[in-house]
Amino acid sequence: MILNVRLADGDLTAKARIRDAALHLFGREGYAATSVRAVATLAGVSPALVVHHFDSKDGLRLACDEYVVSQFLGRKDELASGDSAMAIQRWLADVDTYRPLIDYTSRMLTSSSPAADELFDALQAGTAAMIDEQVAAGIMRDPADRSVTALYLTLYGVVPLVMHHQITRALGVEQLSAEGIRRSTVPILDLYTHGLYTDDRFLVAAQEALARTSGPRSDKGENDPNQDPDPPHGAGS
Repeated sequence: MILNVRLADGDLTAKARIRDAALHLFGREGYAATSVRAVATLAGVSPALVVHHFDSKDGLRLACDEYVVSQFLGRKDELASGDSAMAIQRWLADVDTYRPLIDYTSRMLTSSSPAADELFDALQAGTAAMIDEQVAAGIMRDPADRSVTALYLTLYGVVPLVMHHQITRALGVEQLSAEGIRRSTVPILDLYTHGLYTDDRFLVAAQEALARTSGPRSDKGENDPNQDPDPPHGAGS
């Protein structure tokens, strides 16, 4: 059985078929629920050949992780130029072809594996570089905390992969179809351009509240927000 995965390098060797079968099953069923025998069956090889190429199930998972990171990021020095965003768009524009990669990446990004950390860190670094460049160019205002802003923009960037099914279900159409893009583009840009609130009252209130609670606890003073609301009996006598 040949998997419906478009390999960037045109690799159709037995080793590549095993890796693609593992991507498919790990992504669809999960790592724990997938056996070496199941991978071998889907790839059309013997379990012994899987072990020959990858040593173990853990070795096979590591190979899958490395392959996904390489497909997603390409060259790391090109990450800031938008390669990762292009990879997401390419995958989601042809969901049927890239479904194994989408499913696998979704599971990987929600795990605590070294490859997941490497992928997320690289994406966050690319986002941070983009913020620095756009602030310097006057396109983006300088946020209160660039690193936190980069973190949450990165999270937003990977949501289409991790939550693809839910986004498509909520929109009622494939999220990167012409109709899905038409519905989403202006609202998203409006949110980024104008924000949500009509004034800064919530921002100011949060800043003031955080400023009041950032110092050491005193538990003294009638108007102190940190005062114990129910002091021990007899404390005031």
